[in-house]
Amino acid sequence: MEKLKIAGGYPLKGTIKVSGAKNSAVALIPATILAESPVTIEGLPDISDVATLKVLLEEIGGTVTFDGDDMVVDPTKMVSMPLPNGKVKKLRASYYLMGAMLGRFNKAVIGLPGGCHLGPRPIDQHIKGFEALGAKVTNEQGAIYLRADELRGARIYLDVVSVGATINIMLAAVKAKGKTVIENAAKEPEIIDVATLLTNMGAKIKGAGTDVIRIEGVETLNGCRHTIIPDRIEAGTFMLLGAAAGEGVLIDNVIPHHLESLTAKLREMGVPIEVGDEQIFIGKGEKLKAVDVKTLVYPGFPTDLQQPFTSLLTRAEGSSVVTDTIYSARFKHIDELRRMNANIKVEGRSAIINGPVTLQGAKVKASDLRAGAALVIAGLMAEGMTEVTGLEHIDRGYSNLVEKLEGLGATIWREKMTEEEMEQQKSL
Repeated sequence: MEKLKIAGGYPLKGTIKVSGAKNSAVALIPATILAESPVTIEGLPDISDVATLKVLLEEIGGTVTFDGDDMVVDPTKMVSMPLPNGKVKKLRASYYLMGAMLGRFNKAVIGLPGGCHLGPRPIDQHIKGFEALGAKVTNEQGAIYLRADELRGARIYLDVVSVGATINIMLAAVKAKGKTVIENAAKEPEIIDVATLLTNMGAKIKGAGTDVIRIEGVETLNGCRHTIIPDRIEAGTFMLLGAAAGEGVLIDNVIPHHLESLTAKLREMGVPIEVGDEQIFIGKGEKLKAVDVKTLVYPGFPTDLQQPFTSLLTRAEGSSVVTDTIYSARFKHIDELRRMNANIKVEGRSAIINGPVTLQGAKVKASDLRAGAALVIAGLMAEGMTEVTGLEHIDRGYSNLVEKLEGLGATIWREKMTEEEMEQQKSL
């Protein structure tokens, strides 16, 4: 196990490049199961979730090779092998294997998904969609069993807007007989990315990116080449660390339209921002103002940026309120920020941040992926040395983070933990 050490107070300056979208990658890779010839996905991020999915595809008979950041998947010899536990429990998005395998084989056995612990994130809407398409779904000994004689198109209304359910139903429906309509669908850019891949494979999908998606089932899907979109959450994280500790940071390989809600909030705080076609420049904000933020489904403010944004707000003058309407348990980073001298209290689904304060380096632990990003930003802002453990969470979603931050002038490195430190971690 490793820990991250950050010497705070060094101003960040220069250009940082955004990798491919983690939240697209974890859906695009399972989607390759549906093809009948090789699929190439270009520009994948170098993260542990991608490595885990590679192993899972190989477990069911796929051949997976890499050429740099490009993954080539040959799905021709895949079989409907059960995937009850093991690697499945390492990532939340393992549930996309359900829709993809159901779509190809009319059956699947997948262990209940893992990933970050952010409170209840039920998959009932996924199951509702699969059942509407004609599948029988049962929970047997901690694994989800899906079986169908055949899948038939259906009209499916999602009770809550869910990115995972929208994508999973798309994966199951593209080869179903007849027409499927998904109403109250999520609109995230990652859904458009997955729909683009499926369309390139021969699927007939209309309306991705709107709240009504229409799918006409086809008999076969073929291989293709597809370039993943840039990661808007990584780009947003870089915008926040530029605002928190930068003296001019240029973020390259972005789709600015995907970040409009964050851009608006940063400008409201007094952060100078220049937006180009594929770049965003974050200038040095001298005196930042407190703002209120409420997370919403896209195109609202992303829940995935709530935690990193909280770190920045410790620099703002006045009282800010951050409300997370998506995940109830997404404030586990607050106790760690308090260790660093942050003045924050949690009331229900809201965190109240009073500033400005000068953060102090401390030993802190990342409880989940975006909490890790929040603590890295805090460490870059803080006086003295910050030590972050729980790096397995950060590695799930940020590609080559240390190297990228070193390129901006950060003093940051990874160190192996001692046996005593590892025992202490287990007891926490």
